[in-house]
Amino acid sequence: MGGGKRTSLLVVALICSNLETIFSANTGFSMSIYDVTSRSIYLSWPKFSGASSYKVTANPVNTVGQSLLAHFSDVTLKGTLTSLIPNTIYVIQAEAIDKNGIILAETQIMQSTAPDIPVIDQAYSKLSNSITVEWRAVLGATSYLLTAQDGDSFIETTVTNSPGTVTGLKAATLYRITIRSINSGGRSQPSPSRKAKTVLAAPILSVSSPSCNSIAVSWKAVYMAAGFSVSLMRSDGLGRMLKENTTNTSLIFTDLDPGTLYTIKAYAWNVNGMPGDDFTYNQRTSPKAPADVQVAFNSGTLRAIVSWMPTEGALTYSVIASNRLLKLKCNTSSTSCMVPSLQCGSEYSVFVIAHNDAGSSKPTVAVNLRTIPCAPGSISIEEDETGILLVSWSSVNFGRYYVVFVKSDDGLEVHCNTSHTQCHFQSDCGFTYFISVFAYNKAGQSPLGDVFNYTTAPCCPSDFSAVVVSSDTLQVTWSPVRGAEMYETRAADWTGVVLCNDTAPACTLSALRCSTQYNITVYSFSEVRGSNKSCASKYVATAPCSPEIKNISKDALSVISVYWQSNNDEATYIVTARGEAGLWHCTSSGNSCTIINLPCGSVFSVSAIARSPAGQSLPSYSVPLETAPCCPNDLTLTQVTQSVTNISWSVGMGAQTYVTTLESPKGQAKCHTLQNYCLLGCITRGTNYTVSLKAVSETGLTSSCTYQGYSSSACCPSGVKLYRLGNNGIRVHWRASEEMTTYNTDLYGSKSNFTCAPHSGLSHCDITEIPCGDVYSVVVTPATAKGLKLTLCPKNIYSVTCSGSSVGMVIYRKRNA
Repeated sequence: MGGGKRTSLLVVALICSNLETIFSANTGFSMSIYDVTSRSIYLSWPKFSGASSYKVTANPVNTVGQSLLAHFSDVTLKGTLTSLIPNTIYVIQAEAIDKNGIILAETQIMQSTAPDIPVIDQAYSKLSNSITVEWRAVLGATSYLLTAQDGDSFIETTVTNSPGTVTGLKAATLYRITIRSINSGGRSQPSPSRKAKTVLAAPILSVSSPSCNSIAVSWKAVYMAAGFSVSLMRSDGLGRMLKENTTNTSLIFTDLDPGTLYTIKAYAWNVNGMPGDDFTYNQRTSPKAPADVQVAFNSGTLRAIVSWMPTEGALTYSVIASNRLLKLKCNTSSTSCMVPSLQCGSEYSVFVIAHNDAGSSKPTVAVNLRTIPCAPGSISIEEDETGILLVSWSSVNFGRYYVVFVKSDDGLEVHCNTSHTQCHFQSDCGFTYFISVFAYNKAGQSPLGDVFNYTTAPCCPSDFSAVVVSSDTLQVTWSPVRGAEMYETRAADWTGVVLCNDTAPACTLSALRCSTQYNITVYSFSEVRGSNKSCASKYVATAPCSPEIKNISKDALSVISVYWQSNNDEATYIVTARGEAGLWHCTSSGNSCTIINLPCGSVFSVSAIARSPAGQSLPSYSVPLETAPCCPNDLTLTQVTQSVTNISWSVGMGAQTYVTTLESPKGQAKCHTLQNYCLLGCITRGTNYTVSLKAVSETGLTSSCTYQGYSSSACCPSGVKLYRLGNNGIRVHWRASEEMTTYNTDLYGSKSNFTCAPHSGLSHCDITEIPCGDVYSVVVTPATAKGLKLTLCPKNIYSVTCSGSSVGMVIYRKRNA
């Protein structure tokens, strides 16, 4: 069993991979199969050179069966193997044999036969375009070929199992039906045929709902039909089914429910009463007219809201509003609709129609609609008198009364309700009034018409003030007033008018005459209404004219008098001297005044102004003024050498150069310098001098300054020598310059210093107990009255040696200036 199973698997594998593969012992000889049936295999081969006959054998594979042998002459190149076993694999071998019986060439092929021929159990038609066939399954068949033949035409269909259906057939037509089984080898011969006729075609319905309670059905004639059956029933299953049999091609069902979906089924039958295909159609009856139609006007607009009760089966609704000139329509799927674009002051007839896919209902009974009135026209606005506006208009169709709204540009609104065509309103200056007129009736308010505006004249600036800017300029200011877009300021005197135009609430009037009375008026303007000429004026005087300084006189060192030309009897004049040192003033109502306590060494600019109740003039032209330079506060004299004295002083305000003089009966020393010091030579020693200084300004102004006298010191002594006295004493000796001069003696050593002052008239001084072994600087100077020591006398240097512990030799070294 195991070996047989393996052999079967091997054969199957060989079949799958080598089916229809030709095995040839000689590549010049081959064989092919051109048809296969259940029991036959049709072969062909090419003519082989030298062959006088051909031998073909067929042996079944893995199946118990008789081999088949066939011989063919050399002129026969095709052969058929018959009486084979269905659904069986054969090994087919062909040999080319010469006239001596020798095999010249051979070839081999494997081929399966087709399955056995099926047998039809029954064939019938349920649909007008198809026939269904039933049969018993055939061993080895993988599919089946159904054929329906009508004369010379046929239709084939491949199916996998029973039952199978041939489609695409003609209705009411007789067909001959056959079937073949198919496997990988081929297909069997056709089965014995069966005849079957397709049923009648279904009538194609045309359905409509001519009214809300009827449905009309019609159709075209059906081939071979003897009559028709048509049934109708609500699609929701409610109610009873209506059925009609007829030989006609149309009928009408009545007494149906409006707006209801019905299912309609129809079929034809032949003379034998056999029904054909049926046709199903869903049809809804048209809706009935809506009920309880209500019309409401949308207040203040030209739209009406129409509502109604819902209607069974209605999908959409149409609302139609019409008058003699216009028809308006509104479509909706709800139970209300807004009809737009109505005309004001008109009457409309309004009705509603329901729709669905079957058609439309009858219109409802018309409802009358009167719209709102149109906006009043021909509006005029007049100002009857100051503060009163008259608004008038023309009457409108269907207007019962009117309301006029007047709104000012500050937001305040008033209105007038009247059945007439005019109204009066209170107004005020500088306002723009927006005026609209509405008409009313039961439907509501008319649309907004033209909005008119009326602007009253601008208000007058009543609180303006004039401020004097200068003697020829006035600045006029005021609070802004309603309605004014521009202002004109006028200043008039007996010579003419000065104008100033500006949009700001201020204006500067220039080029006026000083000390002049002007009549000032401020007018307001607007582009719409023009100027308000009723504005009040006031008189304003300009400031005094500027005074002119005629002369300045210097009355003393720090006193000046200023003179000017007076031009205004009401003015007070103020003179100011202005400089870096500060301001000095004097005031007078005449034509002169005096300024005192001016500082020395200063430069001033002197000007004058006039001041009156009208204002203050511009300053006069300035006149420059310079005071004499100041004397230096401090002056110091220092004797540099016995004949040279240095004089220094503090800076004098306003001084550029200085002249210094030392004067005595013996002579004069003088110095002119830009500096604040000076060296004066040729000074006589021990002489009293008078000291004076003159400060000179850049412009040549001078101040003479006198200071305390100066006495030059006595001359330094000469011949200063040093002598040893006793063991530890030293005598300093000199020659006096004058007999009654007192001198001071100073010795300066590295170990200590010594001073001695002899009596007046002596020319020596003794110092005891001086250390030896040191170098001493010896200075002898005249004594001053204040006890100061002069530093201008020379120093003499001596070495004092030691002899034991006592003073030894005194040796002169040198002299220092």
